[in-house]
Amino acid sequence: MSHDVLNPTPEYLAFWRERHVCTLTTPRPDGTPHVVPVGVTYDPEAGLARVISNRHSRKVRNILVAQEAQPEGARVAVCQMEGRRWATLEGRAVIRTDEASVADAVARYAERYGRTPSPNPDRVVMEITLDRAMGRA
Repeated sequence: MSHDVLNPTPEYLAFWRERHVCTLTTPRPDGTPHVVPVGVTYDPEAGLARVISNRHSRKVRNILVAQEAQPEGARVAVCQMEGRRWATLEGRAVIRTDEASVADAVARYAERYGRTPSPNPDRVVMEITLDRAMGRA
């Protein structure tokens, strides 16, 4: 079932506010998918999803390589599921390193997941400009 990225149903948005481990799929330089577990926050007002990570991780390197070829960002997907409920968000990801973007993403993560990550000077945020939402919540 398709959803409006900017105006999700209350049930879909509520599902994205529950505490769930998600998956992130990024393209490796050879084009194959790289899938890893992550925490994701969804901001429908801005049309963004955010993932915090260490700048040295494979997922961040995948995005940076793709960003060199496509300045609008790498095509990625985040997904979560619980029983018969599932939700996927898709869009273009770029890496943000500025302090304000990282701090905002950490605050959003803390709100959703109920804990503030330990300080990390190598933390970055993957900002995904969303263009597709699917799921059954």
